Amino acid sequence: MIENPVPWPNGAKCAAAITFDIDTDSFLHLEYGERVPDMVSSTSWLRYDEIAVPRLLKIFREYDLRQTFFYPAWCMEQHPRLVEMILEGGHEIGHHGYLHESPNRLTREDELHWLQRSTETIMRMTGQKPRGYRAPVYNFSRDTADLLAQEGFLYDSSLMTDDVPNLIRTGSGNLIELPTHWAMDDWPHYVHNIELQYMMSIRTPDEAKAVYLSEFDFAYEHGGLWLAIWHPWVSARGPRAQAISQMIRYIMDKGDVWFATLEEIATHINACIADGSYTPRAVDLPYYTGALPDDQRPKQI
Repeated sequence: MIENPVPWPNGAKCAAAITFDIDTDSFLHLEYGERVPDMVSSTSWLRYDEIAVPRLLKIFREYDLRQTFFYPAWCMEQHPRLVEMILEGGHEIGHHGYLHESPNRLTREDELHWLQRSTETIMRMTGQKPRGYRAPVYNFSRDTADLLAQEGFLYDSSLMTDDVPNLIRTGSGNLIELPTHWAMDDWPHYVHNIELQYMMSIRTPDEAKAVYLSEFDFAYEHGGLWLAIWHPWVSARGPRAQAISQMIRYIMDKGDVWFATLEEIATHINACIADGSYTPRAVDLPYYTGALPDDQRPKQI
């Protein structure tokens, strides 16, 4: 099924990473502006991160895991103690915008400004430059990959390009892409909020777990990458957090799985490229620089 599996470290059958995007209430300020003070219910729900992040860190300690957290820089500034706790656990903090802004709704100049401003915050609060990036809501722009390469990022994890890591080529250099997709995101399974106009049929943890583990079983059988994109205020509520612990135990009991941070995975891919043991599929971005010409686009009514 996977024609080009990665040679994972120590003969592991697949790689696994549980990543969390810690958005807290950032995007409320972006989308609702002056209305935010009256969105008390959604603000309280999103700030469940204050409970959820310590709970997640405890689970990771129990299994001796170090994983990757993507953080909008504004959220880091608002919750410095959570940042300290993540770093104390040896986890990676990746770039996730400043206020959860969508890059594909910004000019190139503004995208670069907020990319750099967020990087400065991460460097100040963690002591090192972020190595990885994830676009808020996967909203990659035509300029994002080029700007990331220009700014010296090692990897991105925003696109849905493959079942295994691949290479992104841009005019400013190359990036490792660590792909995932919506089935591995917790929003379609759990998120229901009228104020945010996002109303899904809420699944039980067992239903969501069945989807996640079907993806894992495929990766394990065929040498893929199992990469979860979850949110503390969604997936770390009581019964869902229990399901996370159960999934970790299931994966560990299978054996021959490499749990790693995304930086470790991207570094491994680069090393394999360098020694010739892996040649990833290469993708040139952007896919398009403009609309198709009129003679290639039927007029729809």
